[in-house]
Amino acid sequence: MKIAIIDYGMGNLHSVYKSIQTAAQGTSAQIMLTANPEDVLHADKVVFPGQGAMPDCMNALNQSGLREVVLESLKNKPFFGICVGAQLLFDHSEEGDTQGLGWFSGSVKRFSQNQHDTDGKKLKIPHMGWNIVSQKQSHPLFKGIAQNERFYFIHSYYFVPKSPEIILATSEYPNEFACIIGRDNVFATQFHTEKSHHAGLVLLKNFIDW
Repeated sequence: MKIAIIDYGMGNLHSVYKSIQTAAQGTSAQIMLTANPEDVLHADKVVFPGQGAMPDCMNALNQSGLREVVLESLKNKPFFGICVGAQLLFDHSEEGDTQGLGWFSGSVKRFSQNQHDTDGKKLKIPHMGWNIVSQKQSHPLFKGIAQNERFYFIHSYYFVPKSPEIILATSEYPNEFACIIGRDNVFATQFHTEKSHHAGLVLLKNFIDW
């Protein structure tokens, strides 16, 4: 089994690669970090990371020549989007008024600058650090993941799906927002699995087994 991590120049690629390699120990999975469209087309599973500003990520994806293979992979392969790689799957982002890939209906919005926690303390943007993830639906990738497990977030924008049916899990900052979305063969997280220690590795191992 071959798993392609798409290298379009935007993402925490080394950490993603190392974490998936670690998760794949004891399996027959071959992990490759690649910018070659043919490698992605012939892979059995695809991981789509992203980090930084969404306009830069979309421009890099378009210029890399990988946009079409991403869209093709979304149709028929187990597909895992991470952080901006998840945001890119939506129609539009407020960040730079950017058009996304439109795989999921919905938008990506910025956290309000005037949010406060329960003690009245102003919350910082970006949202950064460990936060509870509440599972809203059962999913094979949640095997061995406790309800209200903590994962690591770094983001100023969050996705707002048009259909609640694709929301697999939520978090709060301070209001509830979708942080895992999925449908059929596609699974995507707002948080960084590669920075989420044991829980992140379990999630990636479940993807390898999926």
